[in-house]
Amino acid sequence: MTDGPARATATTRQDRARALAGQAIGEVGRVILGKQEEIRLAIACLLAHGHLLIEDVPGVGKTLLARSLAAVLGLSFRRIQFTSDLLPADIIGAQVFDRGSGRFAFQPGPLFAQVVLADEINRAPPKAQSALLEAMEEQQVSVDGVSHALPAPFFVIATQNPLRQVGTFALPESQLDRFLMRIGLGYPAEALERKLLRGDDRRHLLADLKPLMGSAELAELHAAARAVQVTDAVLDYVQALVRYTRESPRLELGLSPRAATDLVAAARGWAMMGGHGGVYPEDVQAVFAAVAGHRLHWRDTAVPGDRDPAASVLDEVAIP
Repeated sequence: MTDGPARATATTRQDRARALAGQAIGEVGRVILGKQEEIRLAIACLLAHGHLLIEDVPGVGKTLLARSLAAVLGLSFRRIQFTSDLLPADIIGAQVFDRGSGRFAFQPGPLFAQVVLADEINRAPPKAQSALLEAMEEQQVSVDGVSHALPAPFFVIATQNPLRQVGTFALPESQLDRFLMRIGLGYPAEALERKLLRGDDRRHLLADLKPLMGSAELAELHAAARAVQVTDAVLDYVQALVRYTRESPRLELGLSPRAATDLVAAARGWAMMGGHGGVYPEDVQAVFAAVAGHRLHWRDTAVPGDRDPAASVLDEVAIP
């Protein structure tokens, strides 16, 4: 007799979480025009406890998206500008001598925030890039053998310029695999660009963004995403996609187990925001390119045209 009320309560929680996520998407969309899908993917990444890589040419709103998300979610925000002379200590912090106490004390770096924007991450050399690895994976950093916990939640948004641009360093596969998603924003449609040209500077709108939630509400969204059911049939589909990437002779490397779990977690978040009671194959397809695109590469240049590997995998693998 208690199943009915419990199910109703769970449904109410899911509806409340979906409505809150929808409000956040709409609020960020006031600043980032015409990119509802990309904003939704970014929030799905956060709900999956992952980190986001935004790759695109300069000036399309990558930094603005990161700042807008932090403002709407009510999270602390720090920006790190990655440059060719950046050192790991500039990111994570260092031991500094305190004259008052006569001892060395840890001075936290800009990494100690809930949302960290690693701006133009591929302009820094590999040693500086690697400083993020432990933080992204373990939610902590180690300095002189002492571990320091990072704030919770901890969400890294890194921006990356295309590798063909001068002064960029390719991210190693080990670091790329730690980003749950990679998205691009692209140029705006002409009508939206005209609106941008006629209106105020979008950066000025940041001051008008009101926090819609805090850490407690965000925890509710995380719980709502985790509560979305994944059937064996959907898991069969996920494993079929992953298996194809590992067995295809055209792909250099298949998707890792981390990528597979990331795919399920992201699909849960997408399904929750879509009001689905469980994860559908369409939810997996909606997030697949963002989760797998930066992890898949053609083995050679024999693939005709400019075919995207992730899109090709979706076309080749049928829903069981």
